Amino acid sequence: MKKTAILFSIFALVLLLMGCKNESDNYIDPRGTDYAGSESCIQCHQAQYETAFHSSHFKASSPPTKENILGHFTNGRNTFVYDKDTKLVMEERNDSLYQVLYKNGKEVEAHSFDVLFGTKHAQTSAYWKNHYTFELPVSYYKSLNSWATSPGYSATKVNFERQIDKECYGCHSSNIASRYVETSSDSITFMTIEVEDFMNKNTLLYGIDCERCHGPAKQHVEKHLKFPDLKIAQNIVSFKKLTRQQKIDACALCHSGNDKAKIKSRFQFKPGDKLSDYFRAIPGSNDSIHYDVHGNQLGLLAQSKCFKKSERMDCMTCHNPHENSSQNMVVYSKICMSCHQQTKHTEMTLTTISKRALQNNCVECHMPKQMSNAITFQASNSKKKSNYMLRTHKIAVYPTNKK
Repeated sequence: MKKTAILFSIFALVLLLMGCKNESDNYIDPRGTDYAGSESCIQCHQAQYETAFHSSHFKASSPPTKENILGHFTNGRNTFVYDKDTKLVMEERNDSLYQVLYKNGKEVEAHSFDVLFGTKHAQTSAYWKNHYTFELPVSYYKSLNSWATSPGYSATKVNFERQIDKECYGCHSSNIASRYVETSSDSITFMTIEVEDFMNKNTLLYGIDCERCHGPAKQHVEKHLKFPDLKIAQNIVSFKKLTRQQKIDACALCHSGNDKAKIKSRFQFKPGDKLSDYFRAIPGSNDSIHYDVHGNQLGLLAQSKCFKKSERMDCMTCHNPHENSSQNMVVYSKICMSCHQQTKHTEMTLTTISKRALQNNCVECHMPKQMSNAITFQASNSKKKSNYMLRTHKIAVYPTNKK
């Protein structure tokens, strides 16, 4: 009897140990078996994961849950008026959220919020239709605390036909399945082409996750769970070991504009790759001076004397990619002052701005918010167009307004 009890205890212990294996063993990532999934990172990097989870990178796209969606769905704040006969109403129906078009009081068309894009300044949404996504005609803007036209849509003629193609997901998600084929000339492979333009929503990985920036982590997770005493990261890309240009290229994949010829899909990029292997400039087609403040942060930064004169400055000099940009301008001023301690302002500047303000807010003067010409929108029942306001990444001396 005692022998049976011992055997039973051993058997129970074996079952318990079997249940404690790495959770990523059962995870199947749409990107392939080299990937472990971001949730596997929590086991060893909980602090970084928790801050990153709430960041704009992680929320670059997200599922349409009530917790994720911005905007109002209550009477009086959920209606966009096109004219006296036409309106679009944000409605909740059977635990799902919709944009519903009414004409003369009758419902004409309704589409659900299926994919959300953005969360920091504004949020636009899309619905699925036959393996394609289409932008909903109204977006939510934090600057207005209200609904307004989505980029590319009219404030007078309503439709639901603006397609969001796969390239948009290249910077707003970590994956959406594609098949690729390489074309070659003689013995030189020079182009990688996506076979289909349609998408499978079951392969969509929302947001920019850990492995999008650090590369496939399956082997890394397995190695460190097996050998928890290892102090040096194994089988993963460490940004500390990347060159300055490699770090810049990793950020520039999505922060250097969309005006270049695509050679490979952004989804194929791994940290450490050269951006020039993925995109090439189109001769004579680019304005290399007047970059828009939306989307080409690197192009603007590269025009700055700070960047040109520094051998070390990169995007992470000022930004922690695991966190949102700080709202405390003193934080950025300290970074500026680490190199500009001896900077002296003109008498004109000193008469218009206090010394304390100058020390605590370098950014407001030298990286002011500017209008984007790429994104304009119109409020409900209004003919006036507004420009999206974003902070420029061109660090420079800008004219001050005389008081």
